[in-house]
Amino acid sequence: MTVIRQQDFIDSIADALQFISYYHSADFIQALADAYRVEQSSAAKDALAQILTNSRMCAAGHRPICQDTGIVVAFVKVGMAVRWDATLDVVEMVNEGVRRAYLDKDNKLRASIVADPAGKRKNTGDNTPAVVHIELVQGDKVEIHIAAKGGGSENKAVMEMLNPGDDIVEWVLRQVQHMGAGWCPPGILGIGIGGTAEKAVLLAKQSLMQHMDMHELKARGAQNRIEELRIELYDKVNALGIGAQGLGGLTTVMDVKILDYPTHAASKPIAIIPNCAATRHVHFTLDGSGVAVFTPPGMAEYPDVEWHPAEDARRVNLENITQEQISQWQPGETMLLSGKLLTGRDAAHQRIADLLARGEKLPDGVDFTGRFIYYVGPVDAVRDEVMGPAGPTTATRMDKFTEMMLAQTGLMGMIGKAERGQSAIEAIKKHASVYLIAVGGAAYLVSKAIRSAKVVAFAALGMEAIYEFVVEDMPVTVAVDIQGRSIHDIGPAEWCKRIGMIPLHPR
Repeated sequence: MTVIRQQDFIDSIADALQFISYYHSADFIQALADAYRVEQSSAAKDALAQILTNSRMCAAGHRPICQDTGIVVAFVKVGMAVRWDATLDVVEMVNEGVRRAYLDKDNKLRASIVADPAGKRKNTGDNTPAVVHIELVQGDKVEIHIAAKGGGSENKAVMEMLNPGDDIVEWVLRQVQHMGAGWCPPGILGIGIGGTAEKAVLLAKQSLMQHMDMHELKARGAQNRIEELRIELYDKVNALGIGAQGLGGLTTVMDVKILDYPTHAASKPIAIIPNCAATRHVHFTLDGSGVAVFTPPGMAEYPDVEWHPAEDARRVNLENITQEQISQWQPGETMLLSGKLLTGRDAAHQRIADLLARGEKLPDGVDFTGRFIYYVGPVDAVRDEVMGPAGPTTATRMDKFTEMMLAQTGLMGMIGKAERGQSAIEAIKKHASVYLIAVGGAAYLVSKAIRSAKVVAFAALGMEAIYEFVVEDMPVTVAVDIQGRSIHDIGPAEWCKRIGMIPLHPR
């Protein structure tokens, strides 16, 4: 009879989470490299180069691929012949492993989990609790699939109860177009079909844990209806032309995974969950012999891609930026920013809104006049770092604050990731502002442009505090210009037309 020791289980969970924080799996690296090789869109190719360069840097430096180090999801299959040498239950052991991984002094990971989600939303400080699914199975081993799921991609999950005759492909294409770029493509689509509402969502999440094999599947051909569906969706989603970071291009998804389950004759439950360019998951088995061992990809498995700024990139000094200068910027133009900028995301914006609503001044050190705000929640620095990985967060969450910020604080422009909603674009156009994007999935690379960092307000918010960054040659792309023209509309429309397989429906 196999005996699983508590310490082995906890250490394996902690080691697994540290491992996936800085290593992409070899199949994912290969898929990214393939996407880079075939990409014809210069903007998308630049984004892919940043993601690949970032991946190799993180592997070498043992630092997070993305500043959003995720919510931990664990699928634990426990063999019914297993005995436990433990005083904690399985969920408690998973959470202890999470706690140790996220507080590791050599590679501290960002704590993103908030308790009382419908109320105070207070950060738990150690990224616990995890979401744990336990299944009893035949056997004498414990099998674990564990992932650290980013919030930007998780927020794009959709579940719907279709009628039995509804078209799955049509539904998926509609959902992907509505997702925009906030899930940081290119990535993977996980789809669950059947069962009940909650079963379809679980199937979608579990499908994302599978090995990427789309190129092999297409080479040998489909052997069943699910494989036919995977190939059809892969081709048609990519034909939308959304591309890397929503900039327009050939690769939006690198694989489509589908799991199904029998369902009621009156129902067709379906769920879709995307995995982003910072896909993080690993599988391991405990057999009583000790802790799990994880083998990293070799450096030779990374393609020979080294991102460098484009020769025609516009260099911008944030210290003396003028309205006349930003009026010349065009959607899709690449830039390198230098100078001071302030940061802020959901919680900071809400505090600013509350202060202004009460007629109070903003905190000392927070003056947005003529300045840019960067939507980011960075990872804490370790060793000799100025700042840990500091990639952008999804800008659409700040849309409801955009008119207030532009009208009442003197803010000149914003930096984030993904598209903006119509209300934000109207505010940008009204105030002759601009919106820039940094590459999601290149957080460590972006952090190397930060020369100094300090908290200037709302320190109690942790990673959501307002920082002042001094940056040098921070790479960004113009996403929305002062006329309200968006690269997230222009780019996909152009590339959908080029690809020419199916029309791009309006968002």
